[in-house]
Amino acid sequence: MFLQNSAERRLSRPLLTLLQGLFTLALTILGLLLVTFALSALSPVDRVLQIVGDHASQSTYDQVRHQLGLDRPLPVQFWHYVVNLAHGDLGVASATGQPVLQDLLSAFPATLELATLALILGALLGVIAGVLCARYAGTPWDLLVRTFTLLGNSVPIFWLGLLMLALFYAKLQWSAGPGRLDDIYQYTVTPQTGFVLIDTWLSGDPQAFKNALSHLVLPVLLLAYYSLASITRLTRSACLSEMNKEYILLARAKGAGEMTILLRHVLPNIRGTLLTVIALAYTSMLEGAVLTETVFSWPGIGRYLTTALFAGDTTAIMGGTLLIGVSFVVINNLTDLLVRVTDPRVR
Repeated sequence: MFLQNSAERRLSRPLLTLLQGLFTLALTILGLLLVTFALSALSPVDRVLQIVGDHASQSTYDQVRHQLGLDRPLPVQFWHYVVNLAHGDLGVASATGQPVLQDLLSAFPATLELATLALILGALLGVIAGVLCARYAGTPWDLLVRTFTLLGNSVPIFWLGLLMLALFYAKLQWSAGPGRLDDIYQYTVTPQTGFVLIDTWLSGDPQAFKNALSHLVLPVLLLAYYSLASITRLTRSACLSEMNKEYILLARAKGAGEMTILLRHVLPNIRGTLLTVIALAYTSMLEGAVLTETVFSWPGIGRYLTTALFAGDTTAIMGGTLLIGVSFVVINNLTDLLVRVTDPRVR
């Protein structure tokens, strides 16, 4: 009986953790919906005037306002907003005249592709640089890398992007310019997935694939540099903090080398921290690539939101904000789950 109760407790504990995680996720998304709706309700932009124009009659104005449901109480408006979201209806963007969901589905893959490639490069180089800085702490190498990463957190991203375009594209002509493809390939490659590298690869045209790759080089390097800066600093700090613990002193007493200690003992024990840092860098790139996409004319969510802000398109802004917020919540929850799975100390 005791063994049976113990087995039942072991089985019920993961289930309870899963239910708690799902409940927290639901509450977080509900709070995100409330904030998004409140920002829309408090916006000074009149959605009705965007549709009917400034010279419409009062009867036309009232009719459109009733059709949009803006004459109803705010709780009723919020309920209809949630119901429409459940059916995939985010409204119609006044700037493009198309459903917001369709606009987001066409723009989000560009941002996802850019941020993912930048994260892979930035995380790989950032972890390696952070480990080497911890290994050679206080040396000229450590000082050089820390200065390099400090610049990454200090220099405005739009200024560095413009500088890269002026130098590597306009002056040296080492890379392609703004956009995802040159005009010669823009209308010959059929978009199938929304990811330009995959679409050009599927087209069977190696020149189109090379052109897409050359357009990705500068924005990916720029975003990777900014993610590398934070990942390097936090990896170095986590490694140095871990290397002062007793089990590291024991490993040194047994004759283990410093690099062996870092790779076999320190890195496995800070993997939870690394996963969290990398996830935060990913979410910041998904939501913070606005300036990068604007500078490089990259047709992603950042550029879409910028256009919607200048046009005062509240519906499009709400849809884009909600998509970024949901991505942030999902990535953070997946990271927490991954940390629990990979780190027995958290379990």
